[in-house]
Amino acid sequence: MSAGGSLKVILGSLACNLGIACAKGVAAFLTGSGALVAEAIHSSADCMNQVLLLVGGRQAARPPSDTHPLGHGRAAYFWSFLVALMIFFGGGVFSIREGVEKVLHPDPVEHVWVGIAVLAVSLVMEGLALWQCVIALNERRGTTGFWAYLRRTTDADLVVLFAENAAAVVGLGIAFLAIALASLTGDARWDGVGSIVIGGLLTVIAIFLAREVASLLMGERADPSIEAALREEAAADAQVGTVLRVLTVQQGPGQVMIAAKLKVPAALPAGDVALAFNRLEGRMRARCPDVKWQFLEPDVED
Repeated sequence: MSAGGSLKVILGSLACNLGIACAKGVAAFLTGSGALVAEAIHSSADCMNQVLLLVGGRQAARPPSDTHPLGHGRAAYFWSFLVALMIFFGGGVFSIREGVEKVLHPDPVEHVWVGIAVLAVSLVMEGLALWQCVIALNERRGTTGFWAYLRRTTDADLVVLFAENAAAVVGLGIAFLAIALASLTGDARWDGVGSIVIGGLLTVIAIFLAREVASLLMGERADPSIEAALREEAAADAQVGTVLRVLTVQQGPGQVMIAAKLKVPAALPAGDVALAFNRLEGRMRARCPDVKWQFLEPDVED
């Protein structure tokens, strides 16, 4: 998935959520449903989240500078962490508060079919947005299991979008059930319960995202396949020898730094060592395009 591919998914989700947020807001006003209020807040928060992801992507793409010699890639993780906070406070906490208010002071749900129609259309649109995220993740994960890839991928944008859209689909199902129960039983407290459950769902999603993105923000190891590639390429060149130690750091989406100490023959002239390291760096760039910085140190022992 290219940066342009991620941008396409973000813009698609943003356009989808803008329309859904407006529709849910109107339906919440007409029906007086707390579950629909929670869903309208959820979709509005998602719109803001996608704007934050766009800002993060733009900042992360800036080239290295004197003050940021390893680039600005981690900006994407910073803004993704803010998205997790937005989901927690703007979606989860507010929805729970709204639900508790509806349970304590229930109001009848009116024009039920308006709410159900909006939820049905929203479910189709959110489902399409979720499917777009799944396709993007499948393009990147290769033979890695879907859930395993979701846990270890460094593409925070796609993880956030998948979590948002998955929560939206589940939340719509909860809202649909809550409104239906409130209408069938005549007990409007079911509507408030639906809002509380939606808020709880968003809180769990926010905590999951915060943990995943915080690890990247603090400096996470790059995909182990990059270290394995370095060892293989070094072993293939007799003048490079053995990798004694290696450190990889994910600096941002598609931005990896490698620092390694390699054992070289003691009698090898310095000029030959430099040429051998240049060849190794070239092979690594060709094999692992995400590797942007390589710092190789020659030694005769660890």
